[in-house]
Amino acid sequence: MTKFGKISASAALVLGLAAPAFAGPQMTFGPEDQGVLQLDYKGQFQMSVRDTGSGPNNNDATTSFNFRRNRIALMGAYGDMMSLYVQTEFANQGSINTLGVTSNPADPVFTLLDAVARFDIFDSLKVNVGKFRYSFSRENLEACEMPLTMDRSLFILAPFVTTRDLGVGVWGNAFNDIFQYRLDIMEGRKASSGDTSPSSNFRYTGRMHVSLLDPEKDYGYKGTYMGKKKVFTVGAAMQYEPEIAYSDTVNRTGKKDYYAWTVDGFFEYPVKDIGTMTVSGAYVNYKMDHAYLGANPDSGTYGLNGEKNGWYAKAAYMLPKFPLQIFGRYEQWKFAELNNIYNQRVDWAGVGANYYIWDQNLKITMEYGMTMFDQKGTYTDLYGINPTNTKDFNTFVTQLQVIF
Repeated sequence: MTKFGKISASAALVLGLAAPAFAGPQMTFGPEDQGVLQLDYKGQFQMSVRDTGSGPNNNDATTSFNFRRNRIALMGAYGDMMSLYVQTEFANQGSINTLGVTSNPADPVFTLLDAVARFDIFDSLKVNVGKFRYSFSRENLEACEMPLTMDRSLFILAPFVTTRDLGVGVWGNAFNDIFQYRLDIMEGRKASSGDTSPSSNFRYTGRMHVSLLDPEKDYGYKGTYMGKKKVFTVGAAMQYEPEIAYSDTVNRTGKKDYYAWTVDGFFEYPVKDIGTMTVSGAYVNYKMDHAYLGANPDSGTYGLNGEKNGWYAKAAYMLPKFPLQIFGRYEQWKFAELNNIYNQRVDWAGVGANYYIWDQNLKITMEYGMTMFDQKGTYTDLYGINPTNTKDFNTFVTQLQVIF
């Protein structure tokens, strides 16, 4: 194999499905150039307009410029078995968030987003060690720079973690890549004293999928393959962490377990001279045994990322000879308690388009989203204080994506 071939093979091993159409600078090292390091930049710059949240009564429109993502990634591989992925992020928190507009935006933070060593022992046995995406929902595993709509679901995150977790994952493919399995042992809720949580336990995740057309055999997924593959994949997963929270944090009683399950599906099919249709959907249920109903429940058991269940459906059409993809997304979620309202239901609907200039490396996305609440008005908490005003709102976002 030529030196260029070795570099390309190693880079493909490192990048997996996230490999852009062209890659950043590479350097080789070691005997016969078996080692390779590659540096990439990934940026998403947004202009957002929301029809509420500002002015003397918080009823005026809010405008904001913001980096949705601003990342530098270092990828390395040595030989055919071992690779490394390290990704940093400059998190610039804007005023506009998922359900409102904050009066005190957080200061920018520079973080280590990913740091994972990958061991490709066999196609049926691969091991990840470090900080990486946990293997629960397909939506969380879809590449951030290759979504179908503007971004992943706004409500999909699991309790007590973000999109990444620390731990060990074992996964692999079988039956000519038709079947894929995943098993994770992760940190879950951060270890802490008994003042905060009943005990310190690992979080366990099991996931599987079946690909009936072209295989999806990498660790992550794509929200769209832009008509380059014919894909029909069905997946399911379960997640469990014992004694994650108290239902009464004052008296330290009511130890509650966390468990969750999901099913999902993805279909994309290109037809020559007609275009590419994409359909994706999932249902997710996060449970903590009604801990939110306790006298002094742990704050992590309710709210945006507490106990909840919901579903989303996405669809898109990409023109056959023009790099334009029109998409829509609908979501419906029921939250145990959200902004002082029990059993609050949130519907989210959005439409938009991706215009691919250099595939995913340079694209412009526009999306108009509507957030609708089942129960509206001003509500106070259990103690009759901290009132919050809940009302529908709309958001328009334009995003420029650059990958180098």
